[in-house]
Amino acid sequence: MPKPEDDILLAAHLADAAGNAIRPLFRGEWSSERKADRSFVTQADRAAEAAMRAILEKERPDDGIVGEEYGTHNESAERQWVLDPIDGTQSFMAGRPIFGTLIALCQSGWPTIGVIDQCIAKERWVGALGLGTTFNGKPATTRACKELAGASVATTSPHYFQEGEVDAYLRVVAKAYPENPQPTYGGDCYNYGLLASGHIDLVIESGLKLYDYAALVPVVEGAGGQMSDWQGNPLDTNSAEAEGGRVIALGEPARLEEVLEAMSGG
Repeated sequence: MPKPEDDILLAAHLADAAGNAIRPLFRGEWSSERKADRSFVTQADRAAEAAMRAILEKERPDDGIVGEEYGTHNESAERQWVLDPIDGTQSFMAGRPIFGTLIALCQSGWPTIGVIDQCIAKERWVGALGLGTTFNGKPATTRACKELAGASVATTSPHYFQEGEVDAYLRVVAKAYPENPQPTYGGDCYNYGLLASGHIDLVIESGLKLYDYAALVPVVEGAGGQMSDWQGNPLDTNSAEAEGGRVIALGEPARLEEVLEAMSGG
């Protein structure tokens, strides 16, 4: 069994490889197409995931791989590497450097190591169970938030919510911004890195897949925050199917009950 420190080094190596594949194509020429769910996939997405998978197949041949673009390998393995080569493909396509490469190691169904890497800005968050979170090698911590009123709220886009989910989200926004609602939109995984570094207080999203959230959990929680589904349950590898990929990320765990109460209309 590899040591956690070795897995963290390997995750960093994967992020380096993904970034090397992405950077030459950013704001350049690349091909793209729509997948079955009508979302875009670009040449950069595929090149980055292929680079990471090649390393894993060599360095950790007994581990499993779950990737957004190339599917699952060795799915019965207890250790599963979960890869999203570009989380925020729309931002990549628009030339906005707020996308990220997500790398997670899940063991026995739980995310234990996570990386959020923004290869253009050269910003990297690394979280590991029991070892805390770092941002570019230095400790990262969330900020205190004494009450929901006045909290900074973010989501990638309200268009990703279903009808009933929009109402729940807007109730939280109304509580957080009682006078002038100004939540943060856009950002995908980048918002969670900002939360881990104490710049955002709360992120609410829905419809996420395992590769969208697995890496976020160790990063957020290693920085002192908390992630859960919309019922307040911790996130594991089954949360996407069981709870529709509905996630809450909090910089201040003590605010969870207030958020859940607001979402339910209380």
